[in-house]
Amino acid sequence: MIWFYRLLFLPALVLAVPYYGLRMWRRGGYRKDFQHRFGRFRRLAAPATGKKRVWLQAVSVGEVLAVGPLIDALQKNHDVEVVLTTTTSTGYAEARKRYSEKAFSIGIFPLDFWLFSRTAWQRIQPDAIILTESELWPEHLHRARKNNVPAFLINARMSDRSFARYQKIKPLARWLFSKLDHIYAASNLDQQRLIQLGSNPVTTVSTGSIKLDVEIGPLLDDTAQVALLSELGFPNGSFVLLGSSTWPGEEAALLQTQTALIEAGMDCRLLLVPRHAERAPEILKLLEDQPLSWHQRSTGEPAPVDLRIHFADTTGELTRLSQSADLAFIGKSLEPNEGGQTPIEAAGLGIPVLMGPNMSNFKAVAHTLLRNGVAHTIETPEALSAKAIELAKDPEARKLMSAAGIKWHKRNRGSSQRIAEGIHIDLNYEDQ
Repeated sequence: MIWFYRLLFLPALVLAVPYYGLRMWRRGGYRKDFQHRFGRFRRLAAPATGKKRVWLQAVSVGEVLAVGPLIDALQKNHDVEVVLTTTTSTGYAEARKRYSEKAFSIGIFPLDFWLFSRTAWQRIQPDAIILTESELWPEHLHRARKNNVPAFLINARMSDRSFARYQKIKPLARWLFSKLDHIYAASNLDQQRLIQLGSNPVTTVSTGSIKLDVEIGPLLDDTAQVALLSELGFPNGSFVLLGSSTWPGEEAALLQTQTALIEAGMDCRLLLVPRHAERAPEILKLLEDQPLSWHQRSTGEPAPVDLRIHFADTTGELTRLSQSADLAFIGKSLEPNEGGQTPIEAAGLGIPVLMGPNMSNFKAVAHTLLRNGVAHTIETPEALSAKAIELAKDPEARKLMSAAGIKWHKRNRGSSQRIAEGIHIDLNYEDQ
């Protein structure tokens, strides 16, 4: 199986270069340490006596933020050193900003070709590897098995689309899962799906989402929230609708909702935070074609007073900016988008949540939010407008949703510690 993968890798890479090359050019920042992608990682000395080296791969910004509590838990007894890699330029920048004092080394994950992977393995010399969510790299996993290094998949997720695809290639799924020593699923549903696809039911356990362990903060007090509203150009006391990590088509739906709220007599202000800042030209065209005043945050200019729309096309500010909101719509959840962005942060901040029907990446989380009264599902842009008007006129309902979100978030934490304990057991077992 591995030789078949190796034969297909290079032709597939050639076909993918135009698409990913364009994405890299648009997002920028890919030139830094580009040699890491070919395995030319900084050569590391062998781990110190009594320490184990864990190679943790976190794909992009979201995963980089999520693994923070796990890194702390792994290093609690000072017997583990973490080498952290990431795939995207934004993820790499965030990893260096957050973990330069915690990680033994930080780099970029190599292309999953045998030569590049072998070079990286020789330079990093891990005692264990950790992959996140649905990231299964055949060459990387083959190296782990060949070197008798335990491999773990954490926060494992299986969306509706991924589950349907893997069902068509069950032999490949079983082969990949056989390379993993333990799978820590993000939910009971993910655990069930992974077992159905051929993972070992003994070593596939549900530990909950590590994203619930990420500290939400710093939390703003009343004075700081008023200051934030002023910074955004929004008057204190206005109703702020947040588009959280929006995707194509959703900004238009939110503009339509804002107009409906204003027509219903609400002083509605709109905060747009797209998932990908490089979509700015597309969103700017929408803003230019509508009558309300707007401001583009990335210009660095102060927002004008009494602003209607603040377009936050910046990176790493979502947590702080979200705390200005009275109601949040979670992106990538309305047609034609599929999968959904995480609603965890908004719920944990106590912001009432609206989300479209396409939340397959967070199916279990979305279900529990609905069951606990933290969120509502809306099927269409028109339904978004109607529900937003209903909630804007009902502050008591929003207050109950806010309290339910905070309570839900606190109740479901602890996954990172459970995973770290399991990994420590396996690492110590290797020495016995």
